Amino acid sequence: PSDAQPRWSPDGRWLAFVRTESEAKPQLFVMAADGGEPRRLTEHPLGAGDPVWSPDSTRLAYICRVPEDGRYGTDEKITPDKEPPRRITTRKYRVDNVGFTIDRRPHLFVVDALAETCEPLQLTRGDYDHAEPAWSPDGRTLAFVAARHDERDTDLISDIFLVPAEGGDARQVTDTTQALTQPVFTPDGSTICYRAQSNTDIVGRNTQLFRIPADGSAAPQALSEAEPWDFDAYGSGSSHPLLVDDDSAVTLCQRRGGIELVRVPFDGGNPEVLAGGPRQVLAADRAKGGVMALLVATDTNAGELVARQHDGTETTLSDFGSGLARTTSLRPMTEIITAADDGYEVHGWVVKPAGNGPFPVVLSIHGGPFTQYGWTLSDEAQVYAGAGYAVVLGNPRGSSGYGEAHGRVIVADMGNRDHADLLALLDKALADEDLDADRVGVMGGSYGGYMTGWMLGHEHRFAAGIVERALTSFDSFTGSSDIGWFFSDSYAGPDPDRQRAQSPLTHADNIDVPVLVVHSEQDWRCPLEQGQRLYERLKRNGVETELLVFPGEGHELSRSGLPSHRVARFEAILDWWARHLQSAQ
Repeated sequence: PSDAQPRWSPDGRWLAFVRTESEAKPQLFVMAADGGEPRRLTEHPLGAGDPVWSPDSTRLAYICRVPEDGRYGTDEKITPDKEPPRRITTRKYRVDNVGFTIDRRPHLFVVDALAETCEPLQLTRGDYDHAEPAWSPDGRTLAFVAARHDERDTDLISDIFLVPAEGGDARQVTDTTQALTQPVFTPDGSTICYRAQSNTDIVGRNTQLFRIPADGSAAPQALSEAEPWDFDAYGSGSSHPLLVDDDSAVTLCQRRGGIELVRVPFDGGNPEVLAGGPRQVLAADRAKGGVMALLVATDTNAGELVARQHDGTETTLSDFGSGLARTTSLRPMTEIITAADDGYEVHGWVVKPAGNGPFPVVLSIHGGPFTQYGWTLSDEAQVYAGAGYAVVLGNPRGSSGYGEAHGRVIVADMGNRDHADLLALLDKALADEDLDADRVGVMGGSYGGYMTGWMLGHEHRFAAGIVERALTSFDSFTGSSDIGWFFSDSYAGPDPDRQRAQSPLTHADNIDVPVLVVHSEQDWRCPLEQGQRLYERLKRNGVETELLVFPGEGHELSRSGLPSHRVARFEAILDWWARHLQSAQ
């Protein structure tokens, strides 16, 4: 079996977790803290997840998808290929790594975790998606996030609702003005804290902290300014802790490649960085005595457990990375800072192989675009550096961690300032004589694949490229992607001619170097047709190209795909660079 999402009960006596057994869906289990056989609590046809303990350690709230009758194996006589057709009338009807969603909405349940016979109670119903349950301190109420407003199919707004833990009608607390997430009650139950982007146009927007009276009697109050604090560490492997007491909240903030632990007071005072530096705090929790447990990553360590005392003293408790360090020559990140052609500061890193150069070079571009590379162990960079390639990483304009102006400058102008920033970083890196300017490749996935295709169509300095899970043309992406209905207009602007001008496929006839196109069959974020269109154009033009397609995988192949597929991907990438960058190692 595979176990995930462990949750200690507040009294420390029980451990709840999600277990996936062979050929089965994930279900909730509970076991005594001192050991013994786990006990299954749920038997949902599509599984269950996101367990949250009640304050008295007797019940678990959780989320599970409830299928329509006759679908997803609910009727043994109806196999998937014999299911009735789906009549779709909404724009939001599928999600990458999930599939169709309109016929299996996620709902909120509660189950008695200690009873001999478990009978889960369904608390929400209707044609809505429900997520992120949170108990009130008295255990009588659950908060959750949902979009139930009439315009929910045309925006990204969501609200916080409250529902009695014993069942009843849900009551809306917030005012349908924010894209919000993660409600958490204060200890006295009077207030709910949460994260949100305060504008309905969320592209390149920093995430703020807010609070609102639990009875909804007042409007939300921002606890932080949008600049410079960004309390969303999405894309950095973070677990998004939000630890709330009566006068402050502790959470994570991304900044210049780092992820900081930050305390935000409720009285309007300035946020205080509790743990920062050239590293990433990926998770945090707090004991009743106030000692904090952190998961901290660096450029040569994927994460160690650290105890942080009140006075800021830190003690590393684990040594998870020692085995990898003993068997692999991990290479550190060297920070580089330069200026683009308009004088704008650009920030990035170089990971160099061991030994003496000159080394062939790979410019690696992150996805998003509103995410960041940073101070954490990158399996990508380590694999390529271990094979003899110097890897250049950076956060061009459009990335997160540098403020909203940095993130939004590419809106309706993609391929301009981001392109210039990446070239500036590459030039800065190539000033090092250990890097061979005559053997440079470019690669990236998702938005990174977009920029790889774009740069290959506008530059002739690269020896080859690898375009992965990329957006290549906005016209078909708008209809084929699960996010196309808003992403294309939000990032490239609504004008079709401008979208066409910002599409890498429009400029693909300028590509004259070998290109490997990598995609997954079940990628619904950047669908397979995006890669196929580029591949066919290059083939038609007589450009050396190959299409590598992974069965059964979605957009997250490189991060959470089957281990065998992830290894096969690395092998294909290294083979491509060996053929076209002529690595000597």
